[in-house]
Amino acid sequence: MTEKENQDRELGTIIISDDVVADIVGITCTRCYGIVGMASQSFHEGVADLLGRDSLRKGVRLKRNEEEVSFDLFVIVEAGINITEVAHNLIEQVKYMVESCTGLKVEEIQVHVQGVRVP
Repeated sequence: MTEKENQDRELGTIIISDDVVADIVGITCTRCYGIVGMASQSFHEGVADLLGRDSLRKGVRLKRNEEEVSFDLFVIVEAGINITEVAHNLIEQVKYMVESCTGLKVEEIQVHVQGVRVP
């Protein structure tokens, strides 16, 4: 069973699973300008597999401790754009969405560009 986030409230406890957090991150990534899609974490033989909508969380590695969370994002970017700017925008968008949707504090986000695709 995956680690869960517990938040005690007046009437009960809110539990947010790691899979839900990873889904939020995956969806956010695919909505960022310059990101073609999520890539598999296993990068072998120089080929990055573009993941479908059903498996976006596979491009997200999540580490959680107490109230903080860290991410490794495996993405494929659009050809001909500034990868550094896209990565900075991606980090800001993911940080905002995770903190506003879950209340978790984002400690660190690492972006791993696994490939470049022509749109």
